[in-house]
Amino acid sequence: MAHTLEALVVRHAHRVPLPAGPTGQGDVAARQFDAALMSVGFKLSGDLLERLSGLAEERVVEIAARTLPTVRAMVGDHVRHNSYFIDFPLNVPNTFDFWTRCIVEALADDTSRERTLAQLATGVVDLLTLPSYGNYRHTYTELLAAHDELIAAASDRTTVLHSGADPQHEITALYLALAGSTTPLGEESLRDLAALAGHCVDGPQPEAIPIRENRAVVNRARLDVGADLLVDTVTDVLRLACALAGGDVTLVVPTRFRGLSRPVRRALLAGLDAVVAAAPAKLADVGAHREAFKRLGERLHPHEYPQWPHAADVFAVARGEFRAPTLDSRVEQLLGAHDVVGATRLLTAAPGKLFRALDRLLRAAGTQAERDVVVAAAAQVAEQVSGRVLLSVREHFHNRTDDTAPGRVFVNRLGRAWAAEDTRAPVQPAERKRLITALDAETQRRLPAAGHLLVDPDILDVALPLSGKATAAGLGVLPRGSVSPVDGELLRFFAYWKQTQECTDYDLSALMLDDEYETVCWLSYTALTEIGGTHSGDITDAPDGASEFIDLRLDAVRGTYIVPQVHIYSGESFEQVEESFFGFMLRDAEQQGRPFEPRTVRMKSDLRGPGRVALPLTFVRGSDGRWHARWLHLYLQGGPSTNRVEGHRVTTAMLMRAMLERQHLTVGHLVDLMADRATATTLWDGERIPDGPVTYLGLSRPDGLHPGSRIFTPENLRDLIPG
Repeated sequence: MAHTLEALVVRHAHRVPLPAGPTGQGDVAARQFDAALMSVGFKLSGDLLERLSGLAEERVVEIAARTLPTVRAMVGDHVRHNSYFIDFPLNVPNTFDFWTRCIVEALADDTSRERTLAQLATGVVDLLTLPSYGNYRHTYTELLAAHDELIAAASDRTTVLHSGADPQHEITALYLALAGSTTPLGEESLRDLAALAGHCVDGPQPEAIPIRENRAVVNRARLDVGADLLVDTVTDVLRLACALAGGDVTLVVPTRFRGLSRPVRRALLAGLDAVVAAAPAKLADVGAHREAFKRLGERLHPHEYPQWPHAADVFAVARGEFRAPTLDSRVEQLLGAHDVVGATRLLTAAPGKLFRALDRLLRAAGTQAERDVVVAAAAQVAEQVSGRVLLSVREHFHNRTDDTAPGRVFVNRLGRAWAAEDTRAPVQPAERKRLITALDAETQRRLPAAGHLLVDPDILDVALPLSGKATAAGLGVLPRGSVSPVDGELLRFFAYWKQTQECTDYDLSALMLDDEYETVCWLSYTALTEIGGTHSGDITDAPDGASEFIDLRLDAVRGTYIVPQVHIYSGESFEQVEESFFGFMLRDAEQQGRPFEPRTVRMKSDLRGPGRVALPLTFVRGSDGRWHARWLHLYLQGGPSTNRVEGHRVTTAMLMRAMLERQHLTVGHLVDLMADRATATTLWDGERIPDGPVTYLGLSRPDGLHPGSRIFTPENLRDLIPG
């Protein structure tokens, strides 16, 4: 178990925990470890190499044996990436010629000739019935033999692993960071927190756990050891019940509750009773999850425990036997009566709700006096609002200008996205400006004193991680809305999936759009070749895993936008398959190598969303001709089957227009606020490191920073969001 948790430290923090142990001559093993890491695009920092060299050789070998599989999985090199066309990206045939060849081969096959002739007579041939279509025709070993070794290039990715403390210290530090996060975690991080919480339940705990989902996971571990539960709302208890049932603690997906033991039932009922006894008004929270509370009540049997009458009130409200008016319903009554001032004053009792309602209140206000009341109320309670809500509302009003594009994009917490026309009335510029000024002032007040601020310019356009739901798990992944430069001549996408039971066909595609978001062309199994690009071929079954690739020469691409997509043509969803992920590689023109080369992988992200079409990111050509990536992490609903790039062109174009014309709040915004209080601000040139402690912000941690420095990289950027 401890070794599994150490792997989480490597994955989340890019640090290698170093256990205490005998000293020795581990320099040879350490250099071999470093060489093995470099083959997959990782390397040891100078400090880590030095510390490993001072350990006993057998201890270094143990650490390497645990670490290498972890980093290989991080980059997607833990599986075999075969390609349908063995010479890909060379010798990929024209689509029509390839399909014709498959038909000719089917006619030459005694087992398929009659069926193929019958289809030809109708004028329509099902490619999936042709024996040579959709399945690998060579082994992975034969693929390797057909490709030369990758030529190393200075532009190859290098991810540095740094020296960590002893394993228990590193595991505890990661637990405290995840449990105490001020922003919601993604699905993978929430699962990791559950593993860490069980191990760390008897150790140090965070001062506060502001995110309710995190609190449910921690409470699950506390319940197992009989520790006091951290609950102050009835919904906290409901989330804990979901965690006990292995369900969704975010309460988005309904949970099927299982039978509970008497000790667990007593703990949950006692928690509910204590919350309601202390604050009866919290019964109003039941209405938001009425059905879930009714189903939970069937498992808890509150009538058997008369010593907790307030807990029984919770389920009486859920069944409609007892009325508990909610704040939302009272606000709706006031707004229905056009009493904006009354609604605003009522909402000051719930500052978070007030901030989420600001746009609506300002649009409903009919007079300047009413608008002044709304803005003044927001400024008054701003210090009581969480940092992520402050920044989310700041981003919202930043995009509510008079020249806002007509398209409006909606993205739920699962990544499901859709676009619609924006029919809202505008927000008056004066109120918008006053709100933004107040929000910036409150955010700046909460940001830490930076001292000497050292900033890698490449991180300035990274969107603030206001929610882990806006970032997929993986390597080199940035939050939705982030912009990062693309430096390379050859761009290669890859998608991998491995089905669980059902025959599953995923299709990697790339749609090219012009500057008006009109379709220029696409690459997919229906269009294997295009100017500057090739597709590796269609794989239609993945019992042992399957990979598809798209190779693009960026200087030859037609269009302004490249939108890679993964479509589910048939079979299991992204959440049902054993594994599925997407990524991209960048290479120089002279680099050849295998279709998948881990050293050239710039990004690899898991595909675990709810839709049938995944849009991980898009690539945009700037006015200067240079390309950059814009991160999406979106899913379209798609159809139940036979999803193809051709069928989603219009929907994708509408979504791209709405997403790309929206401006996200970036790290650069916080840097500007921090710089006003910093003793010095330096844009790092990638070479000289200051001698003293700094607050460093960058895409990766450089070697040589002073031990007293505070370091923020994408792995822990959420720690920069004020509480």
